[in-house]
Amino acid sequence: MKIVRCLHKGKERWAALNKGTLTFLKHEPFSRIEQIREQTSLSKVKLLAPSVPQKIVLVGLNYRDHAREMGMNLPKNPVIFLKPQTAVLSPGGTVPYPAEVKQLDYEAELAVVMGKKARNLPEAKAARCIFGYTCLNDITARDLQKKDGQWTRAKSFDGFCPFGPWIETKLDTSDLKIAAILNSKTVQFSRTSNLIFNVPQLVSFISRIMTLMPGDVISTGTPSGVGPMRPGDRIEVAIEGIGHLINRIGAKKK
Repeated sequence: MKIVRCLHKGKERWAALNKGTLTFLKHEPFSRIEQIREQTSLSKVKLLAPSVPQKIVLVGLNYRDHAREMGMNLPKNPVIFLKPQTAVLSPGGTVPYPAEVKQLDYEAELAVVMGKKARNLPEAKAARCIFGYTCLNDITARDLQKKDGQWTRAKSFDGFCPFGPWIETKLDTSDLKIAAILNSKTVQFSRTSNLIFNVPQLVSFISRIMTLMPGDVISTGTPSGVGPMRPGDRIEVAIEGIGHLINRIGAKKK
């Protein structure tokens, strides 16, 4: 099932998507998906990021091919970092290009949306706390990342975390195609079978550090092929079984 968060007639709504038709939900879906009789078409709403996370936890160097690309050894434990809630950007939104940034990179990622509160979760029980999966673009100011020697500033600007377009609740993530498409050219391509740490391992590991809440997002890392974008570019994250997250890059601020 695909779950959408959207703006309809000036009001934020949750809905289930089926072949272009939205059936609205009575309330947010994490505790229970309860549909009502009201429907509309997908074309008549504005898609919003499909959850409102308290926190966004991302994983660095989690594809074997990307670690090789960066010339780094495979990590023994997941390398995690956070993005603030203010970095969230909706599908179709314009990614800002801050004045102090010289190189703005795309990073296509599979993201996990939590459905239940989770703390100290064993790997075997991770699936029961996951609500579903979506596409995410870990926008990165690569020049600032290299300059700072750490990742917070480079990845935390407002609008640097577009994700969506919806949450797919039923998905086997063990071997999915994942790609980034820049101006109709495929620039990243891999499969989730290349993940160093799989989804249950990541959810369990992170839950031993911090309590995960419904709606929180865990992004599982990016494959090889990361690269720069320019103002006006169209960037797309495509994941098998989910769909396509499309955003454009805004004019560089002065």
